[in-house]
Amino acid sequence: MSTSNSTQKDITMPQLAESLVSATIAKWLKRPGDTIDLYEPICEVITDKVNAEIPSTEEGVMGELLAAEGQEIAVGEVICRIVTHSEEGAGSSAPATSEVSASTSPQSTPAARPAASVGSSAGMARYSPAVQALAAQHNLDPSTLTGTGMGGRVTRKDVLQYVAQGGAAQASAASAPSAEPVVVSSGTPQPPRFAAPAPQNEVRHSGLHLSENPPLPKIEIEDGGRGSNETYIDITPIRNTIATRMRQSVSEIPHGWMMIEVDMTNLVKLRNTHKEEFKRKEGVNLTYPAFVIKAVVNAIKDYPIMNSVWAVDKIIVKRDINISLAVGTEDSVLTPVIKKADQKNIAGLAMEIEDLARRTRERTLKLDDMQGGTFTVNNTGSFGSILSQPIINYPQAAQLTFESIVKRPVVINDMVGVRSMANFCLSLDHRILDGLICGRFLQRVKENLEGYSADTKLY
Repeated sequence: MSTSNSTQKDITMPQLAESLVSATIAKWLKRPGDTIDLYEPICEVITDKVNAEIPSTEEGVMGELLAAEGQEIAVGEVICRIVTHSEEGAGSSAPATSEVSASTSPQSTPAARPAASVGSSAGMARYSPAVQALAAQHNLDPSTLTGTGMGGRVTRKDVLQYVAQGGAAQASAASAPSAEPVVVSSGTPQPPRFAAPAPQNEVRHSGLHLSENPPLPKIEIEDGGRGSNETYIDITPIRNTIATRMRQSVSEIPHGWMMIEVDMTNLVKLRNTHKEEFKRKEGVNLTYPAFVIKAVVNAIKDYPIMNSVWAVDKIIVKRDINISLAVGTEDSVLTPVIKKADQKNIAGLAMEIEDLARRTRERTLKLDDMQGGTFTVNNTGSFGSILSQPIINYPQAAQLTFESIVKRPVVINDMVGVRSMANFCLSLDHRILDGLICGRFLQRVKENLEGYSADTKLY
């Protein structure tokens, strides 16, 4: 059948944000020969802020993949081609299949080959240099191994275990071309999968993680080889960005630090009074960060210099108060933003905190969710911490952490009473802020928090 009505359209890496110049292909969601609808996601990409899906700008059949999983692609570069058809050729999908088959011949890019790899998932097309060197040494195709690393990645340990169990002798047979997928027999030794960690006991906390236990890191560690006392951890794009921003913050910003103690007793009673009804009505948890952010936002209104950035020859004070939340995931800390937090009540803040924290853990944040923050609030107390010295979220002027709420004996009117107390720690950019203004700001935060009462309205 003729293919004259088929056309291949280039799909390029879009500019997902104004400052974005490149992104890394994390996983192809479509493979050569797959039917694609308009705006259907074709791949997942990793940026320096979040993961995102790239939608198709064409309708047709996936053709040649020009970018491999794990490859960094500049904005505007072609990542794949989609075979489209005119109305005359739309009656059959056979021409598209034929053309796709031609584009995925042995002369085509290696990015198209992992789709047919046995024992590898869609996220395993990228191997570390150590794995590649070891596999080449033993004449192995790493795509035929079962990975036990993060996301199914093949590690050095997987290669060494496979070789130790006699897998190298079968490598040539396993890599022979065949029209049928290579199926490893049940008698072939397989690299063991690590057992899932035992469930952790419940811990008391009061922060963004709600009723969950603090997540345990899932880190891919590669053995340095026989006799080595070293292991290797691959640096993800997000971890690399965190390292860059932290280094920039510490090297450029002269950090100062202050702490204040706050009596949270009335706030604890207020939350306990409303949390069950709020959960039934709104479907989300009424958490302490909502009350804290409301208190912080009101203090920023009184001291707007806290909502500023350093611009070499001037200080820029931001009009909108956009609060960045420090939310921990298994392998990083992200800072999604509550836009115009000063225009939201406590209930609105609680619902947005729940939404942002959930989407952060599910890795479904959009780039816009990460941009525009003017002041950062971090709940280190959710892990039981009582004292922290945060690194400022560059280029903001300050960052506030609130610590664990604990019951302590406190002197009130020359009498000792048991109160729910918490420490609030502020890191400040000493180019912009001084001790006087920050002391007054912390005092206002303290007044706002201790001013909560049974009459405080959530809406």
